[in-house]
Amino acid sequence: MVVLLSRLAVTDCLKLCHRVVDGLCGREPPCRGDYSSTWSLEEWLELLNSLTALFRLAVGNNSSDEEVLARLSAVGSSSHAEAVLSVLRARREEIRRALLHRTSSISSATLQDFDWQLKLALSSDKIASLHTPLLSLSLDVRENGALRTVTVEMNREELNTLISSLEAANKVVLQLK
Repeated sequence: MVVLLSRLAVTDCLKLCHRVVDGLCGREPPCRGDYSSTWSLEEWLELLNSLTALFRLAVGNNSSDEEVLARLSAVGSSSHAEAVLSVLRARREEIRRALLHRTSSISSATLQDFDWQLKLALSSDKIASLHTPLLSLSLDVRENGALRTVTVEMNREELNTLISSLEAANKVVLQLK
């Protein structure tokens, strides 16, 4: 809970927030030992998680200063809330780059090109008369500089599932913009 910040002086609050952002951006996070006399372990973890979530949400949702201050209203002290907000303002772009890097590093593979063919399976070795449409989808994927082709063959139900998944993913991407 961010209300725990009120136990610190405003200057120490600024330092802590900068260290939390450092940890969020892949550098050294704040050390619990520096604050062990101020908060218990449980309070420390709760504060660290709350501040990290606040910075992530504020940058990820592109929240205005008023929205951030509204989330920080529980702190009680407006000087502490302003300190957190000043760190957010100063390091917003750095946090955004760190969040983008974390998201893009999930997979290094990128789609370069695709091709598709529609086939009609008339029969198989088990059934004399099949008449099933099949989609053959070839994806050219670049991963770590190497180009490889991934080919998938789908029936109508599998294709519908793929289309639904892609539409859901597109909806999420549009919400992130």
